[in-house]
Amino acid sequence: MNASQRLERWRSRRAEHLAALPWLVTDTAGVRPVRYVGGELLALDEHYDDARAAVSAQGHNAADLAEDEPLPGVRRIRARGLDPLRAARRVHERAGRGGLVGPNHVLLGAPHEQGGPFGRPVASRAAAIAAPGVEAPVRVAVLDTGVWADSPLPPSRYAVGASDYETVVDADLDSVLDSDVGHANFIAGVVLQGTTRAQVRIVKVLDSFGVGTELDLALRIAGLGDADVLNLSLGGYTADDQPPVLLGAALDRFLSGRDRVVVAAAGNDGQAGLPYWPAAFAAADVPWKDQVVAVAAHDGTAVCPWSNTGPWVSLAAPGADVVSTYINHPDFGTGWAAWSGTSFATPHVVAAIAEAAHPGAVVAAAKIVQTGAAHSFAGYPTIL
Repeated sequence: MNASQRLERWRSRRAEHLAALPWLVTDTAGVRPVRYVGGELLALDEHYDDARAAVSAQGHNAADLAEDEPLPGVRRIRARGLDPLRAARRVHERAGRGGLVGPNHVLLGAPHEQGGPFGRPVASRAAAIAAPGVEAPVRVAVLDTGVWADSPLPPSRYAVGASDYETVVDADLDSVLDSDVGHANFIAGVVLQGTTRAQVRIVKVLDSFGVGTELDLALRIAGLGDADVLNLSLGGYTADDQPPVLLGAALDRFLSGRDRVVVAAAGNDGQAGLPYWPAAFAAADVPWKDQVVAVAAHDGTAVCPWSNTGPWVSLAAPGADVVSTYINHPDFGTGWAAWSGTSFATPHVVAAIAEAAHPGAVVAAAKIVQTGAAHSFAGYPTIL
């Protein structure tokens, strides 16, 4: 397999992985595909009756259903053959209550791999990660792929649970690294290159192809408890552009009344205006929207043409040919790589917030956006 063939193979592998997942449904009726778990409907408690009525309208009775409460105040209704997208739309049409009922969406990591001059990570020279500072560190949580232990990312600079390590690099044994292997390593490396004040914790919510569910992400957010800044280099689109129900509930509990910030990738589909979640919460009708920073990618001269944009984007940060820690592998002699995507613009902003986190994360985030206005690309405040 020559280099061109390897690149094309790398680009197609996530699509093949998604197509092979029996529980995943992809709706292609809109501008961008909406992915969700088949047969599952999520509803806030106060709209449970509406959700049950919509399920009943599809011919399902109580004997068909399995129900649980994955988070306090949120119900999950499951049934074979249930169409959650149709059920959610029925509730919205009848009650006009926005995104309070919806599917369990599938979210993807956001390295750039859709084509163009970018794609798979390429081997790079090693850079430097400074020793930690003496000041009390800012607690950064990276919810992403598992971390690959054999990496130039210094083990002393991040915390990880036993279940958060990645053990797979080539799931289908085709001699090509899975598309998102090393994604968390790379993100953590960008943070640690940009600040000496961050204490990074890596939590696995995506597989080695960068695929995860809204439910898994929400449960992990609910279990954090001790993070100041949350890096979410992942996302997806939703039916009718409604906010994802369970993720919104989890972020509400994580952010409301607390000095915490979520920094989220804007996505890499070259879309202008189409909400990409969770980044689009930065302009949603939620009381904590100012605690969400949505990050587009620039290449030093302009916003990258493959970066999503829209009125919900907070600022742009470097996202083209970023150099960071990857994995130790025969194809990557130094263990470092160059990679592109809003995934890697996001931790640039996380590092900047950590550096400025006096008196707190929320004030620091607002300061970063405000000072970024001095360097504007496409009208967005910009970190150079």
